[in-house]
Amino acid sequence: MSIWSRIKNVLSSDAVTHDIDDELQSHLEHAVREGRNANEARKALGSTLRIREQSLDIRLISWLDSLRADAVFGWRQLLKNKLTTAAAVLSLALATGACTAAFRLIDALLLRQLPVTGAARLHVLSHDSINNDGTIRRIDNYDYPMLKQMRTAIKDQAELIAASRPEKTDLTYSADPEMEKAYLQHVSGWMFQTFGLRPAAGRLLTEDDDITHGAHPYAVLSHDYWTRRFAQSPSAIGRAFRLGETSYTIIGIANAGFTGTDPGTITDIFIPVTMNPSSTVGDSWLRALTLIGPEANPTVVASQLQAIFQALREERSKRFQGMPKEQIDRFLREKPSLEPASSGISQMQQTYRKSLTVLGGVVLLVLLIACANVANLMTAQGATRAREMALRISIGAGRWRLLQLVMAESAWIAALSTAAGAVFASWSAHFVLSRISPPDNPARLLLPADWRLLSFTLALTFAVTFILALGPAIRASSASPLTAIKGSDHPHFRNRSMHLLIAAQAAFCFIVIYFSGLFVTSFDRLSNRAIGFSAERVLVLDAVSQQPQPQALWDQAIAQLRQQPNIEAVALAAWPLLQGDANNGFISINGAPPGAIVSNFMNISPGWLDAMKIPLRDGRDFRSTDTRPGAAIVNQAFVREFFKGVNPVGRSFERNGAGGRFEIVGIAGDASYRDVRGQMVPVAFLPLQSIDNKGQIQQRRFATFLIRTKTADPFALSADLRQQLPQMIPGLRIANVRAQTEINNSQTRRERLLAVLASFFSIVALLLAAVGLYGVLNHSVQQRRKEIGIRLAVGAPAKDIIRRLTTSTFAMVICGGALGLAIGIYATQYIESLLYQVKAPDTKVLTIQALAILGATLFAVLPPAIRAVRINPVKVLRME
Repeated sequence: MSIWSRIKNVLSSDAVTHDIDDELQSHLEHAVREGRNANEARKALGSTLRIREQSLDIRLISWLDSLRADAVFGWRQLLKNKLTTAAAVLSLALATGACTAAFRLIDALLLRQLPVTGAARLHVLSHDSINNDGTIRRIDNYDYPMLKQMRTAIKDQAELIAASRPEKTDLTYSADPEMEKAYLQHVSGWMFQTFGLRPAAGRLLTEDDDITHGAHPYAVLSHDYWTRRFAQSPSAIGRAFRLGETSYTIIGIANAGFTGTDPGTITDIFIPVTMNPSSTVGDSWLRALTLIGPEANPTVVASQLQAIFQALREERSKRFQGMPKEQIDRFLREKPSLEPASSGISQMQQTYRKSLTVLGGVVLLVLLIACANVANLMTAQGATRAREMALRISIGAGRWRLLQLVMAESAWIAALSTAAGAVFASWSAHFVLSRISPPDNPARLLLPADWRLLSFTLALTFAVTFILALGPAIRASSASPLTAIKGSDHPHFRNRSMHLLIAAQAAFCFIVIYFSGLFVTSFDRLSNRAIGFSAERVLVLDAVSQQPQPQALWDQAIAQLRQQPNIEAVALAAWPLLQGDANNGFISINGAPPGAIVSNFMNISPGWLDAMKIPLRDGRDFRSTDTRPGAAIVNQAFVREFFKGVNPVGRSFERNGAGGRFEIVGIAGDASYRDVRGQMVPVAFLPLQSIDNKGQIQQRRFATFLIRTKTADPFALSADLRQQLPQMIPGLRIANVRAQTEINNSQTRRERLLAVLASFFSIVALLLAAVGLYGVLNHSVQQRRKEIGIRLAVGAPAKDIIRRLTTSTFAMVICGGALGLAIGIYATQYIESLLYQVKAPDTKVLTIQALAILGATLFAVLPPAIRAVRINPVKVLRME
């Protein structure tokens, strides 16, 4: 009989058994028809049970049939306790769903290789830059002339690909009023060929498209963008769009699956690096992706890159004018290195790598708590089935068969919880992804349900099955038939495994709550830090004009807006505070050599300080006649750093490399400039209005309007402002509208995500731990009803009964909590970079979590304890 027939018979074993019985009966009937006595025929045939079993062994796979039978029996056992099963499945589903969601995010952002040839050999070039305060900052930006020389130096060993960060860019396929946004990335023309990519339509960029500056305005669309924007229409090939003043022709579509080199951003359009004006100058704006050859040694390639990098740095340092020697030495000490980048390289990876890792650790702890909870529950149920297991052993069941029986029941719980958790994970992964990026620049990750997710789900199911079945299986396999049939407890059990699980639950729960307290405290202190300006009711409008406009026209628009009844103040700036933009350099005071401290600069219009509610400590605000270079307003950090606290109004400084002298006309209060985490940095505010070498006031194409409204919701005026500003300044377009509060909140997005998720999981952990404690104590009360009844009958006080029931539980909670505290304090060193002004151990955090665990423990032990002291001794002893 074939193997497939035997497998098929396993699924219909009842029908096979019926066929065997019919065949045996036919043999008996045939013997009777031949004249033999019926009893003699049965005796001659032998034991029908043995013959049936032997026939079944031939017609089906015995071990598979026993597994099927145990699975059916396990399912029936779960249906007998529907409420308990539902509680176990739901608690595990939440934990397994969280684990699956965390895996999907970590896999998509950090683990999944780019769909390109040789992804495992892909590296990114970076170097460590030493800041003025001694901290180290990882830099992976380089200028194009340097990258071309590096590529030539390693041509025989590796291929170097230049790629910019994808940026949300304004473009149009028709008229300016129909501007739209797309993520655009400048890449080397040879990138597609190097990565082994093939066009889905048309052709891809080649090296010939990326040789001459500005000569090949060609574009390749990603398959995702082609689908969303053009519905995969072939007519997209040959169409043109305008980016700034340049018209680009679409020449091809990249194959499906490749969405760029930056996980977290799906690139829409690829254009050659040489189409960017910065490709001919020394601006650092490109990443260097290096594909090591199959036979090349990465160490050799890295040494070659270091040599050319050092030579280019030394050559460039000779052209520095006025830079402090300390800064030059620091510049020359920087050395590049190659880091693996098989999954690409992005800012989101760098920002959320540790956060997602910590999140994965937290959900794993929650899963362990849930597993310990359900394992305790199954262990308690296993104790009530001791006689059943003993009876099975006494009639010949092997230890392995008992293990298989318990494993089958655990597998059902694990499979049901994993299936329910998958539904939760499909929603939660997208929810978490939506919280790690601002609404106007959402993160996009491919989260496919492929073999990787299936493999993780199966591995998770097997792991949960093993953890759940371990305790009951050990108890079942060590069951003593004689002891169990007599009605006694197992001599080696004595609830020890349940108490150990209580201690493990307490330890895991303490760690989760401890981390949650650190993250919540960190977010609270960061979000409530004084930033020096008011973001309430401030609307931020990024405006771009088709042609440069006179400064007088921008000033006229400001004046008209200020006259509107719902507007309190209006000003212009180069960019809003805390957006992340920065402009810095060195300054010299009174003709002295420039110092080693970097100063930051920001261009603003008159009235900007008032619009942002930044106090003017001394001097005056800008006037409409002030220009750049000329006047300057400095903040208090600038005064402390460069003038040692002496009032500098009336004194002047020069900006190194920019030319011109600036006279300090005012002192402003300190305000957060680029981020909210560090100390207040020296900032010099310069007039937005500038003059060129000929003494003419320069026209400008773009600026940021900052409008403080009188209405509580600043967005109430956004629609009107979008219509009014183009009428005030011809050809003006509003590229983006935001609230300053949104920009501020984006600074704490990572901390908010960790605080919210950690708080959620800490509540889940507490509930699971409380349910687990309740289940153990409730089981203990049931098992010790006779003992408790006797104690109550002889006059034992209620407090003595409660003490005997809860002492061991509280002892396990305390031991587990102490272990969790030690682990939490030790592990804090690995998450210090995610915290703000929080040190371990934090007394406030420890106090809150100790009270939380104490409250959960009391909540869990109180109902069983009350039930124990209310036991009626007469009824209990009469039942016995």
